[in-house]
Amino acid sequence: MTAAVLAAVLGTALAGCSSTGGKRAEERAAREAAAGGRAAVNTPKWTFAMVTHSGDGDTFWDIVQSGAKQAAVKDNIRFLYAHNEEGKEQAQLVQSYLDQKVDGLIVTLAKPDAMKAVMKKARKAGIPVITVNSGSKESKAFGALTHVGQDETIAGEAVGDELNKRGRKKALCVLHEQGNVGHEQRCDGAAKTFDGKLEKIYVEGTNMPDVQSSIEAKLQSDKDIDTVLTLGAPFADTAVKAAGQAGSKAEIDTFDLNAKVAAGLQSGTLGFAVDQQPYLQGYEAVDLLWLNRYNADVLGGGKPVLTGPQIVTKDDAAELAAYTKRGTR
Repeated sequence: MTAAVLAAVLGTALAGCSSTGGKRAEERAAREAAAGGRAAVNTPKWTFAMVTHSGDGDTFWDIVQSGAKQAAVKDNIRFLYAHNEEGKEQAQLVQSYLDQKVDGLIVTLAKPDAMKAVMKKARKAGIPVITVNSGSKESKAFGALTHVGQDETIAGEAVGDELNKRGRKKALCVLHEQGNVGHEQRCDGAAKTFDGKLEKIYVEGTNMPDVQSSIEAKLQSDKDIDTVLTLGAPFADTAVKAAGQAGSKAEIDTFDLNAKVAAGLQSGTLGFAVDQQPYLQGYEAVDLLWLNRYNADVLGGGKPVLTGPQIVTKDDAAELAAYTKRGTR
């Protein structure tokens, strides 16, 4: 569903008009507002802040922000964003927004231990929090309204099933951020359902030359590896290069999408990708915070609102290419 359509539906619901003419007028106004960068609602100018565990230059989080910003325009929200891959620094950023008395928070829990105390402070201050992407298992216990994202274990299990369908025997799971519980869950989930053998390799994700050399060395030393699984779209292309340098025929598969991944699926240099719809994660997080402030709504019933996983292959690539180019998939 496009942002404009979502805005139209929401505008209709808020209007509560009984006549067909009034309903159509509200729908038209909502569509025009979204298209013109204007709010589709007349609620106060609340401030929502998002703090993630992203490193610099991660295209995945650009897509999350794109969705969040689109929803913020529609919902008349002032949207703030900050990030740090280190748990302690991420918590400090959250604290800075608590000090600013924002009206709502969106956070990731890739390193939940570091975030536990500041989440408690948010709850005590009465600031609603929605977790996204990482931390589905800790979200409710930490006091969040709900979690929006994919269950990383389930996503990993889907990968294991897909590898079985493809007749793979030995996979290398590349973890680019040590301490990220979601990444561990992905690899462990894949190992659980994969009939073959899965090994982990830890790399320094902020240093792409190191990532490439580490994968290359592993493929050179172990010719039985027939699959390399990366846990983020930016690392898929690096793994392709590593396999080429190592003279390996290993299939490269990845979590997450971007334009390069879509092109790789089309060309056959990549086998499949696991899409968790980051645009939707950002969009829904802002929208759900707005709904909570406006109408005390909560989705999920205590369980995560899942945005994935979806296994995408060459058959899906042509359709996805247009979306990845505009930065929404």
